[in-house]
Amino acid sequence: MRAAIVTEPGGPEVFEIQELPDPVAGPEEVLVAVHATALNRADLLQRMGRYSGPKGTRDDLPGLEMSGIVESVGERVSSWAPGDRVMALLGGGGYGSKLAIHERMLMPVPPNIELVDAASIPEVF
Repeated sequence: MRAAIVTEPGGPEVFEIQELPDPVAGPEEVLVAVHATALNRADLLQRMGRYSGPKGTRDDLPGLEMSGIVESVGERVSSWAPGDRVMALLGGGGYGSKLAIHERMLMPVPPNIELVDAASIPEVF
């Protein structure tokens, strides 16, 4: 997958697009193809090295919100199916092109909302 990685604390110029291994969804997780992310204060602070995400997240891969399309689901997932339009509030990782996330962290994107707009709903709206 492609991801916008923070190479060192600083301004927008510290982002570098890198190839990373695709995430793999666990039994209760959903693999989402990220279509859009949002930009908020915590993302700016993380880029500047002044904010750490929750334990288990990468400090160099920000992104607290996203929207996208479900690609696959873990064996115990019952709420989502491939092709579903989803949005989520994240601990980080929204600046990647794919994301594995627990099924309970996702929300459906209403049919009258574009994915690019839905990315800003979970946190900022």
